[in-house]
Amino acid sequence: MINNITNVDTHMQRMSVAKAVPSQTSMSIPAILGFKTPVGKKKAELRVKKFKRSDKIIIVGEIDDNYVDIVEEDDYIQSEQSDMSFSFINLMPQKKKVKYLKDCYIIDYIQSPQAYNGLGTEAVKGLAEKAMFDPKIQGRIVTYSAPVWQESSPAIFFYKLGFRFIEWEANIRIEHCIETKTPDLPAQTGMMYLPKKNLHKLLRYGELF
Repeated sequence: MINNITNVDTHMQRMSVAKAVPSQTSMSIPAILGFKTPVGKKKAELRVKKFKRSDKIIIVGEIDDNYVDIVEEDDYIQSEQSDMSFSFINLMPQKKKVKYLKDCYIIDYIQSPQAYNGLGTEAVKGLAEKAMFDPKIQGRIVTYSAPVWQESSPAIFFYKLGFRFIEWEANIRIEHCIETKTPDLPAQTGMMYLPKKNLHKLLRYGELF
């Protein structure tokens, strides 16, 4: 229905209007001075950047093949040769496989306003869902485990969410810390990535690794 205010009868304005008389039995209602906007739900602070394949970031370590482009390149090695009169150095070409990181998100920084309440986990899960539906990223997420304070380490937090170090020895160390419930000290540092199989597990809320 469309209300057309141009058809309102102007004679209505001259009609007497009954004035409201306060009831003797009614209670006075205090004036509404205003209301406060409900405080929004707290969220963890998450800073994310993007690595591009064109950045030519070389990966040295174990990582899933869907994270890298494996390219064969010439690697020149020195070979010293000599005869009776002199010696010289010859550069011998040799093929080597280089792993270049594909387009992916990198978690640069994460901090929760309250510890042990799931806000950090919720933030990472939101990023994982975004990464999965990004056609260029295709679910790839990496981070650098580097403690902000001497007594802190994000490695155990990310490991429980499914991230893994590209150095296998570091993963064994973190597993030991989790099993024995000991802090990661001295803190493990280095690149961690989220394997595709763990990405799908992470998005199943409530499932632990």
